[in-house]
Amino acid sequence: MRIALDAMGGDYAPKNTVAGAVMALREYPRITKLFLTGDEEAIRAELATLGCADPRIEIVHTTQVVEMSDAAVEAVRRKKDSSVSRAVDLVKKGDADAIVSAGHTGAAVAATTIKLRTLEGIERPGIASYIPTEKNICVLIDAGANVDAKPLHLLQYAIMGSVVSKQVLGYPNPEIGLMSIGGEDVKGSEFTKEVFKLLKASSLNFRGNIEGHDLFEHPVEVILSDGFTGNVVLKTVEATASAVFHWLKMELMKTPFRMLGAWIARNAFRAIRKQTNYENYGGSPLLGVNGICIIAHGSSSPLAIKNAIRVATEFIEQQVNPKIVEAVKAYNEKNGPVTNTAPITQEAHAS
Repeated sequence: MRIALDAMGGDYAPKNTVAGAVMALREYPRITKLFLTGDEEAIRAELATLGCADPRIEIVHTTQVVEMSDAAVEAVRRKKDSSVSRAVDLVKKGDADAIVSAGHTGAAVAATTIKLRTLEGIERPGIASYIPTEKNICVLIDAGANVDAKPLHLLQYAIMGSVVSKQVLGYPNPEIGLMSIGGEDVKGSEFTKEVFKLLKASSLNFRGNIEGHDLFEHPVEVILSDGFTGNVVLKTVEATASAVFHWLKMELMKTPFRMLGAWIARNAFRAIRKQTNYENYGGSPLLGVNGICIIAHGSSSPLAIKNAIRVATEFIEQQVNPKIVEAVKAYNEKNGPVTNTAPITQEAHAS
């Protein structure tokens, strides 16, 4: 397996990205080549600090970096020698099987969509993020790639999310829920009502509308939303989990008896922390592009980068993209086409 890592992408690059790459190489012998795109001198300095001379590493020197203030599509057009663009070029040329980036999300979405195009039968890509619950792991799609989605896009997201839930997470018949403001089909915006009609008429395992509290009280396997709503939901969930642990720690430290109780229950706290820690899930796949792209959190630690690379290897092993194409074709044969020929013109806005 050959992975291209945007070594300059992220809040703590290249230190954390290179460290995560080294961790991945040590843990996953199935990786045969790991391209590190970015400033060669800075990358080599980090490798030297870590004492890594793995022959599977190949540095691809670039002279530009996409900044968070850059507009996504403009960055791809103007910064052709950026670390993220060169990483995508490696996939386009067939030198790499997947790209991993913790940098500018919009630039990663734009670069992969423009350079690799979309899979057959898919009109817009969507970011799939994992949300752990007490009962399962949900696939939230879209988490920020397509903020101005059309109803047909969400139908395609439902198909792609179901494939990931089956092939990667192991749920045999994933249940799908549409994020809305009420469980009844008459609730929601005109957009969600139209999506509801499409999903209800489909052959997919569609439960219906779900609300925010259903994410954890009555979870489904696939959560559908446009990129704007999905990004807000994802970041709210992440922030809430972090806040709860912070509040819990403050309260447990107030008295000796509470501290003793915390020590007795420490393994339970560690288990919950592990289950809710985004670092263990690595990165979010950008579904629908003709190549594998894993988008990691901007503040990713080396552990998160390592696990993002792991996710890339899993998508290669499970042949997720070919199975998405098969699923779309099978759906079209059974239900009629779900695509139109609208060109790709819009810019990804989420970061």
